[in-house]
Amino acid sequence: MEHWTLPNGMQVVTEQFPHIRTVSVGIFVHVGSQLELPEENGLSHFIEHMVFKGTEHRTLRQIAEETDAQGGHLNAYTGRDHTCFYTKVIDEDLPQALSLLSDMVLHATFPEDELNRERGVVLEEIAMSEDDPSDVMSDLMSVAMYGGHPSGQTVLGPADRVAAYTREDLLAFRARHYTPGRTVLSVCGSFDPEALRDQVLALFGDWQDTGEPVAFQPPVFRQGVRMARDKEIEQLHLCLAFPAPVYGDPRAVPMNLMSSVLGGAMSSRLFQRIREQLGMAYGISSFPSGMEGAGSFHIYAAVSPKNGAQVLEEIGKEYRKLLEEGMTEKEFADARKQRRISLLMSMESASAWMPAMGTGQLILGRIRTVEDRLRTLDQLTMEDVAAVTRDCLSATPCLCAVGPEAARFLEGL
Repeated sequence: MEHWTLPNGMQVVTEQFPHIRTVSVGIFVHVGSQLELPEENGLSHFIEHMVFKGTEHRTLRQIAEETDAQGGHLNAYTGRDHTCFYTKVIDEDLPQALSLLSDMVLHATFPEDELNRERGVVLEEIAMSEDDPSDVMSDLMSVAMYGGHPSGQTVLGPADRVAAYTREDLLAFRARHYTPGRTVLSVCGSFDPEALRDQVLALFGDWQDTGEPVAFQPPVFRQGVRMARDKEIEQLHLCLAFPAPVYGDPRAVPMNLMSSVLGGAMSSRLFQRIREQLGMAYGISSFPSGMEGAGSFHIYAAVSPKNGAQVLEEIGKEYRKLLEEGMTEKEFADARKQRRISLLMSMESASAWMPAMGTGQLILGRIRTVEDRLRTLDQLTMEDVAAVTRDCLSATPCLCAVGPEAARFLEGL
């Protein structure tokens, strides 16, 4: 693995997988909904859409034709703490693919007619998200956990703001946030290191830093907040959230093991009790979530409204039992083995390792190798897991409900 920095501050991380014929490339920019002012909410995501709509050197159609001609994959996503533009192609097409990707990120023109068309697409995406109760829950829980802090904002932005943003709004936001010092290029797969270095310098070397320092104050988790959203759907969706380690915190490793035992696997306590023994849920799970400066641990279930109170009671019994009694030696050994296998499987793929390198370098300023992660896992003890379990599950969780008469359900608890 190599890491180097251009004179303008842009960082590059690479790792060769010489046994394959493909290469995965990602441009990671340190901007997302968490770094937007309230009056800017949704701009990161809108810009992510607009870079595909034409550049100084390519039209919208030419971007599509080049992508199809390469037979590869070109896409992007916006998160709370970063935005990523990525592609996967065969190694011989890397120069053209990198040229296209850099052109989109550095030279997108945001044509007015395309902006107004794409605005409609984004508004449809917001409407589609409203139809998905898990998306509604995610946004509702973010507000419950973080209140008015930007970490509680939706990634897509409110529809009324998206409907009103102008081309000038997008250009000003991009100029402030899209800077080389806040960008990491991640390349993983089959490539010629010297040729790649030369091309990166040619494509990105003249990029100038025009932005301003972005101040970020981590949020404070608001314990015990309850929120509901009534929706005319069949199931009642329930989620509990506890404060947990932030992205990059070493305690995230024992947190993953705790999650596996509680609700993150088929053999987990919650899955076995609520689905297999009681038959009260098709889907029930637990999972940690971490981003820059914030972390949370979630327990999620979708159930018949008549079973909501009992399922919550059973969830409470199971997580309190784990908190008070800990896990068994067998559960610990099985969870560690599951985590080890999952880690090895995910990291033998270039398209999986590329984003791990990019986000690690962008948010943390470091990359943990697979060997480092395995070493940490092997050195983990049951007391390490018990400590993070106490820190997490002893807090008063936030509770959100989405579904038919969700507000009345919470009031009746």
